[in-house]
Amino acid sequence: MLEIYGKQSSYCDGVSRRSFLRVGGFTFGSMASLPLVDILRAEAAAPKKQSHKSVIHIYLAGGPPHQDTFDLKPDGPAEYRGEMKPIGTNVPGIQICEVFPQMAKMMDRFTLIRSVAGCVDQHDAYQCMSGWKRADLAVAGGYPAVGSVVTRVKGPVMTAMPAAVGLAAPATERRWSDPGDPGFLGPAYAPFRPFVVGAKAYDHALKIDKSTHGPGLEIVKLQGMTLERLQDRRRMLASVDKLSREFDSIDVQALDASTQAAMEVLSSSRLADAFDLSKESAKTRERYGDGKPYKFQYDGTPTGNDQLLMARRLVEAGCRSVTLSYGRWDSHGRNFDLVRDHGPKLDQCLTALVSDLEDRGMLDDVMVLVWGEFGRTPKINKEAGRDHWAPINFALMAGGGYKHGQVIGSSTEDAGYIDSRPIHLQQVLATVYRHLGVDVDSVTLEDRAGRPQYLLDHREPITEMVG
Repeated sequence: MLEIYGKQSSYCDGVSRRSFLRVGGFTFGSMASLPLVDILRAEAAAPKKQSHKSVIHIYLAGGPPHQDTFDLKPDGPAEYRGEMKPIGTNVPGIQICEVFPQMAKMMDRFTLIRSVAGCVDQHDAYQCMSGWKRADLAVAGGYPAVGSVVTRVKGPVMTAMPAAVGLAAPATERRWSDPGDPGFLGPAYAPFRPFVVGAKAYDHALKIDKSTHGPGLEIVKLQGMTLERLQDRRRMLASVDKLSREFDSIDVQALDASTQAAMEVLSSSRLADAFDLSKESAKTRERYGDGKPYKFQYDGTPTGNDQLLMARRLVEAGCRSVTLSYGRWDSHGRNFDLVRDHGPKLDQCLTALVSDLEDRGMLDDVMVLVWGEFGRTPKINKEAGRDHWAPINFALMAGGGYKHGQVIGSSTEDAGYIDSRPIHLQQVLATVYRHLGVDVDSVTLEDRAGRPQYLLDHREPITEMVG
């Protein structure tokens, strides 16, 4: 959310001196109290201008059925194997679901982990974003997500761009659109959120059908402008110029460096440019698709294909961490219909993202992680669905300069349990941290009681990928 409200003695498109500016979850009231300033002041203590490594974290909210997507069991009994058919890939011996034909052609760019352990039966992005259960260290605020950690440890690449952005679209079940909790680090290290998350915003977003931007972005406002108008480059720059002139009326010299940095974020067009998908060619937007029509969404997030394009633009512009929630995969009923809807859409945008990063020479610098919070039951229920199943999960990874074109781990014949090479979910994140240049073996952060805390318990990265 990026909004400016006005009440009295309006100026600059109706904004008054008693107005307040809200960016993401942060509110600007008087110059004496600027939470974003606190963020930038905290970031100032972190190293700057280091190599720009990034992660795009795609959360498949609700828990996709692993045995109907990336770990099919075609020889199992009908009540277990389901309706989906496996297809071969460009890596001999690796098969995935028929709904991923584009991915099958470039499986050498991916690593598929079929033996993710350590999950809990909870619909919550928290465990995927941080590697911990929400109850862990809750008394001290909980553990921070990857985006918050990298903001604290590495800081922003440049002051005009936040280190971490959460693109999670509005959802009435908010745990499924969690962009990553800052935990004990506090709100100063929360990711920048361009979306208004709430039932009204969600209902409004469902009524909007825009082909050039992701779901929910019509709620983003700059100087009272909707993103639809923001897509017009001329009007966008005029709005930003007005905002910049408004800051000129502030005694900037009286503000400290962190406050000036906050002004730079807000007055710079760099962030607005990153959100402006009209700057991409029609061919590129078509390559990613828009994920419509949105089906099986219910209380979750839409299949916003264009959010993956936006994620690429954000990391290209300087973000270190971008998170998003893709679809609603809680398939207690009509499991196979859901996979046939969500699967091809994910296939299109995910392969477009990886190919796009590779074409731009960015793939080694950007790691892509795709997974949900748990797997699904081996046996199909009476509603043609699969229920929650925490004993096993999968993860799909690409980029980061790591070794790909492989499957790690395996499941039992019914896909119900891990058969070989268990990979704890924290090891997945340890591999992400390694890419981002955060040494989980040595880095500790103080919780609210002043006690140093390691980022993870399982700190060994996935050796098959890193060598």
